[in-house]
Amino acid sequence: MIIELGHFSLVLALVVALVQSIVPMVGAARGSAALMGVAKPAALLQLVLVLTAFFTLMYAFVTSDFSVVAVYQNSHTTKPLIYKISGVWGNHEGSLVMWVSILAIYGASVAAFGGNLPPTLKARALAVQGMISVGFIAFILFTSNPFLRIFPVPENGMGLNPQLQDPGLAIHPPMLYLGYVGFSMAFSFAVAALIEGRVDAAWARWVRPWTLAAWLFLTFGIGLGSWWAYYTLGWGGYWFWDPVENASFIPWLTGTALLHSAIVVEKREALKSWTILLAIITFSLSMLGTFIVRSGVITSVHAFAADPTRGVFILTLLAIAIGGSLTLYAIRAPRLQVGGLFAPISREGGLLINNLLLATGAATVLLGTLYPLVFEVLTDNKISVGAPYFNGVFIPLMVPLVLLLGFGPRLAWKRGDLAGALARVKVAAGGAVAMVALSLLINGAASVADVGGAIGLGTAMWLGLATLSEWADRVKLTKSGAFARIGNLPRAAHGMTLAHFGMALLIAGVSGSCAWKQERIQTMSAGQSVEIGGFTITFEGVKMVQGPNYEAGQATMLVAKNGKTVTTMHPELRMYSDPPQQLSYTNVHTTFGADLHAVLGEAQGATESFTTRFYYEPMTPFLWYGVLLMALGGLVSLTDRRHRVGAPQRAAISTGAALPAAAE
Repeated sequence: MIIELGHFSLVLALVVALVQSIVPMVGAARGSAALMGVAKPAALLQLVLVLTAFFTLMYAFVTSDFSVVAVYQNSHTTKPLIYKISGVWGNHEGSLVMWVSILAIYGASVAAFGGNLPPTLKARALAVQGMISVGFIAFILFTSNPFLRIFPVPENGMGLNPQLQDPGLAIHPPMLYLGYVGFSMAFSFAVAALIEGRVDAAWARWVRPWTLAAWLFLTFGIGLGSWWAYYTLGWGGYWFWDPVENASFIPWLTGTALLHSAIVVEKREALKSWTILLAIITFSLSMLGTFIVRSGVITSVHAFAADPTRGVFILTLLAIAIGGSLTLYAIRAPRLQVGGLFAPISREGGLLINNLLLATGAATVLLGTLYPLVFEVLTDNKISVGAPYFNGVFIPLMVPLVLLLGFGPRLAWKRGDLAGALARVKVAAGGAVAMVALSLLINGAASVADVGGAIGLGTAMWLGLATLSEWADRVKLTKSGAFARIGNLPRAAHGMTLAHFGMALLIAGVSGSCAWKQERIQTMSAGQSVEIGGFTITFEGVKMVQGPNYEAGQATMLVAKNGKTVTTMHPELRMYSDPPQQLSYTNVHTTFGADLHAVLGEAQGATESFTTRFYYEPMTPFLWYGVLLMALGGLVSLTDRRHRVGAPQRAAISTGAALPAAAE
């Protein structure tokens, strides 16, 4: 009966979403406060209904109700509780319920806390949000029902993929979805603005916190996914340009561009049409990424043929959402008022170049991700686009972007002084040159990797020093009263500094690990040792241990440096029974500036020898410091008081200044 309650709640949520998508939109067109007022209770009620469905499904997983098909296919009685819970979103159907739950949370948040929004803009934005909910909830109910029953009821389930049974991956999907879905609010505000025919500084101020929240969650979610791959898969890698990784990275790039573009609209009322387009594209890419990953099209383009109903529904929904919004943009955007003019050398000009580079980078990654799928459909042959393409095309685009990040904030609005801005980053430029020289001196220039690593570290030093010096100049750090000025500086400015400096650390981590990573693969018996990265690793042997739902061979490896033992590592080779799968559990020893990985492989013959793999990852920890600092920068910016109160008042509109709404 409880399962039917969840199903019925989802059906009611669809009805409420339909009301939310129609009535407030009609009310905004007619100027009816009563009809527009329906948006708030509808959004709140939709949240209650969708969360009821979500927690009902979670109850089924926690209690191991194998009469539900989704539970039977993705759970087992021996699974630890945390993985029973994460099993809710570890499958296609459950993940979509989480998707619409987060969508409802964002809509209800605008309904509850958007009191300073103009009634017509709020009503239209919530109506568009309701339309998105209609599409997703209908997709769940008609093609991906998570509450389907199975009879007779199996005694136990099929279990969850052991690679998904990890605390990091339990948190990773919700963080990603909070980012993906968060961009829906920017999309809804953009469509509402197109209908109204008005984009101004006030609109940008209302949009920025929602975009910032989505960017923050997506940044953290991508970082969690990379960390999971880094220590779980046993390859010593954190990024493989895999299509699933790209599906989240592409909207992150355009979302970053949207954040910077919205600043120009707020400060100078320029780049209005471009900002609207970015809002539409970013959420469209989020939907595309979600459906590509969850539909199975990534692993096989014939997934649609295996389930034509789901495939047609996906394509129809994408066509309506993406095609409809872009059509509206094509019709309405050219008639938006042009904002403030600016010189090419200005803060606005720098942010525009920033946007173009990010958008071009996103386009190159999207092309490399989708091209193999299109090629297979057209020719029935498979090809792969791997790291050489992405590194060769994407990285050259990002180098000028990082250089621009160093001096762009030094430029004035409207008309900047390029010579003056460059003069103020002389220390950063000198530090970058010194870092390149120091790296070449220490590591040599015997290979392309050595030179590339040195340039990468120099680029990171440039951005880090330029970011810190800009902040120091802004607060006049060397003059009296600096602490008061630091406290009075808007939190968004502090957040920008943290995020840009975090990017510098990330670049340093990527550069060091790519250039100077070491790997050792060998067969070892008890007492044998291996040298790597200045460490001596001695293999002591393997013993059997019992886990909650697996048994494992656990190795003992003594790690010494300069003759002194620094740690003992215990990598495992685990055997899960439900479903049957063998999985290596990597043990990572981390220092401030480097990581050491130990991986246990299979026994060799009838001896006590085992295949072992060791990876030395110099500077990789800086990558994780960078991701955390970027996310912290987003969080600090989000707490800026200006995002909560004090949104600029909209100026009175002279006759003909705004476009008539489509329905008016």
